[in-house]
Amino acid sequence: MDIEQVMRAAPVIPVIVIERAEQALPLAQALVRGGLRVLEVTLRTPAALAAMRVMAQVEGAIVGAGTVLTAMQFDEAIDAGAQFVVSPGLTDTLAQAAKTRSVPLLPGTATASEVMRAREAGLRHLKFFPAESSGGVASLKGLASVFPDVLFCPTGGITEASAPSYLALKNVACVGGSWVTPADALASGDWGRVERLAAHAAHLGSRAK
Repeated sequence: MDIEQVMRAAPVIPVIVIERAEQALPLAQALVRGGLRVLEVTLRTPAALAAMRVMAQVEGAIVGAGTVLTAMQFDEAIDAGAQFVVSPGLTDTLAQAAKTRSVPLLPGTATASEVMRAREAGLRHLKFFPAESSGGVASLKGLASVFPDVLFCPTGGITEASAPSYLALKNVACVGGSWVTPADALASGDWGRVERLAAHAAHLGSRAK
C-alpha cells in the first residue's frame, strides 16, 4: 500500500504504546472489529517489535511502526512486518531511507519550513506533530493555503472531542490518537471497551465531512 491508501483506510490511526507482547493479538483484533484497520505501534517499549509481528498476522490489520528515529529502526520495523513507518520529525538519513526501503514513511512536521523540507525530499503525505501544541486546526488551515498538494495526519493531544474539527479539513486524511487504546483498558484486558472506542472513532470521519 502507498501512504495515502494507509491514511485513507480509516479516520483514526490508534497510536499504541504496548507494554506486553501478549496484549498484541486481542488488542489488534478488537481494533479491527471496531473498524480501525490501521495500527501504529510506537517503538517506545521493549515489547513493540514483538507485538508488531503478532498484529501483522491479524486479518484486515495494516500495521505500522511509530516513533521511528533512525534508519536501523526503519529496518527493524520492516523485519517485524510494518507496512508503513511513522517518525516524529524528518532527518536527511530518514529521508534517504524512505527512498530505498520497501515501505512508505510518514514523517512529522510542525512548521512551514519543515513542510518545505519534506516536499524537497519528495514527501507530500505528512504527520503534523505535535498537533495541539503546534497550533492545531488553525495552523493546518494556514498550511493548506500555501501547500495545497500536502496531505496531513495530525497527531499529538487530539481527543475524541477534537478529532472531528481536524477531520473536517480538506488537507487532513486522518488523525492519530491514543484515546482508543487507553492504558487502563490494555492493562486490564478490557478488549470490549477498546472495540467500542474503535467503533465510535471509525465513524468520526463521516460526521466531520
